[in-house]
Amino acid sequence: MSNIRKAFQNGKAFIPFITCGDPDLETTGKVVRAAVANGADLIELGIPFSDPTAEGPVIQAANMRALAGGVTTDQIFSFIAELRRDVRVPLVFMTYANVVFSYGAEKFIAACRDLSVDGLILPDVPFEEKDEFLPLCRKYGVDLISMIAPTSENRIAMIAKEAEGFLYIVSSLGVTGTRSEIKTDLASIVKVVRENTDVPCAIGFGISTPEQAKKMAAISDGAIVGSAIIKLLAAHGTNAADYVGAYVGEMKAALC
Repeated sequence: MSNIRKAFQNGKAFIPFITCGDPDLETTGKVVRAAVANGADLIELGIPFSDPTAEGPVIQAANMRALAGGVTTDQIFSFIAELRRDVRVPLVFMTYANVVFSYGAEKFIAACRDLSVDGLILPDVPFEEKDEFLPLCRKYGVDLISMIAPTSENRIAMIAKEAEGFLYIVSSLGVTGTRSEIKTDLASIVKVVRENTDVPCAIGFGISTPEQAKKMAAISDGAIVGSAIIKLLAAHGTNAADYVGAYVGEMKAALC
């Protein structure tokens, strides 16, 4: 069984997204540990990239802050090795194909295995092009996590049938960012997913309030939140861990 499945065994999963190195890796470690202590079931860790096309201005700014601070992929790998001394929840990387290619795809994915990073999300790699990475991910036991968007339509069943780890369902068209209202007919998307796989699915993009998280988790297996957490990091910097911990606790409680 994929280690990621463990994140979905204690009711609805809450999955925070955190950009590595924003504002520095020491703070990232404190924030991750605070999130886990307050109920986070899986952590999605962003490896910064200079052109993060799926991200809205909030997470783009986090990428720029991290890169301006000089964070590198090797530093992030060393950070994960230290984090794994006490953090046991599943971890997944979210980054872009260029980051993996420039590091060396096999070297990168082998490092994920060695560091107990359980999954990889590459939002700029279409489902039809995943075979550039899938054989290596399977070789090293890393789940290549697929995304389903409102535009996926007749591709939803196909994507679901080949899903690994969990399915990331994108709530809205466009880039990441908080939204006052999510209008996509997500229930119909989840219905097709359920008909084609028993791999859990979680909804992300636009979720920021406990009410939104509860509504999204009611029709899926969990909620993913990024921009709202990154805003706390932007506001509080190196002191953000307590604020993020309190926020995660509130969001997780809403799912229970």
